[in-house]
Amino acid sequence: MHGEYKVPGGKLVVVDLDDRDGVLRDVRVAGDFFLEPDEALLAIDRALEGAPVTTEASELAERIRAGLPEDTVMYGLTPEGIATAVRRALAQATDWTDYDWQLIHEEPQSPALHMALDEVLTAEVAAGHRPPTLRVWEWGGPAVVIGSFQSLGNEVDAEAAQRHGMTVVRRISGGGAMFVEPGNTITYSLSAPASLVSGLSFADSYAYLDDWVLGALDDMGIKAWYQPLNDIATEAGKIAGAAQKRMVGPEAGPGAVLHHVTMSYDIDADKMVQVLRIGREKLSDKGTRSATKRVDPLRRQTGLSREAVIDRMIQSFRTRYGLSTGHITPQELEYAEELAATKFSAPEWTARVP
Repeated sequence: MHGEYKVPGGKLVVVDLDDRDGVLRDVRVAGDFFLEPDEALLAIDRALEGAPVTTEASELAERIRAGLPEDTVMYGLTPEGIATAVRRALAQATDWTDYDWQLIHEEPQSPALHMALDEVLTAEVAAGHRPPTLRVWEWGGPAVVIGSFQSLGNEVDAEAAQRHGMTVVRRISGGGAMFVEPGNTITYSLSAPASLVSGLSFADSYAYLDDWVLGALDDMGIKAWYQPLNDIATEAGKIAGAAQKRMVGPEAGPGAVLHHVTMSYDIDADKMVQVLRIGREKLSDKGTRSATKRVDPLRRQTGLSREAVIDRMIQSFRTRYGLSTGHITPQELEYAEELAATKFSAPEWTARVP
């Protein structure tokens, strides 16, 4: 069995092992990390050898930690990262490069249609009918997008949203509200087979699926990092937020994970605080007093046009994992348009949590 895991902000860990009679055998850890002394690598293998295959990642990490020489120095590597690679090997997890990724980047679409496309395309991946997909959104109008479980009344000032011509929609994933203006926002979705995140905790899957975009930002001169649970941040402030939804495939379908990210290229902070009801508790949790200081736009940090930022992100993904250009099929679009009208534009859905 073979498992790989790139430690967020660190290096790649590779684990090969066998499952014999319910215990780990012939464990071999490798990767492009830095580790001293040399004997520490053998100590890691020995610490994992003989562990029950049902051992949780936290317990595996403790076994590793207890087995290391006292003077061990790890760089780009953690016991938790090794343990995660072990769990991914046992779960027979796949890697990004195991798939032929498809890019969808089409004309601007309405907020409701974007919500529907996320559901439809991810369901198609879950059923094994569509290849794993990176979809870059173009917005047809300004919007507030609230999370699946958020209270509409608590999150959005309806009068202010109407005054500013903003459509309010609810998405299928959890997380917080998104303030969207077409030229000021960069949004993308990953619709990926569930096996890509096999062996990862829900929290770890966020870091894993965000890692490529951190690399893309680094190439643009932005030192960004994953901030649990679902933010991407820099020293200047938060620049993006992520949300996820898991889907089970029908019958033999592989299942899928929807992971989407909204990045602030630029932002009208005064308008945002009028439309969103951002409470004091949320602000204090982020360590700031002002909502206008919570988000620092990419335009200021990169000096690039929105289109250039998107192009560089796409190229970074293509270089890492491969990416061919695709399109929404007529059948997918027809179903999405139906859902946009009957579900995502319906007050029953938008206000399902009043």
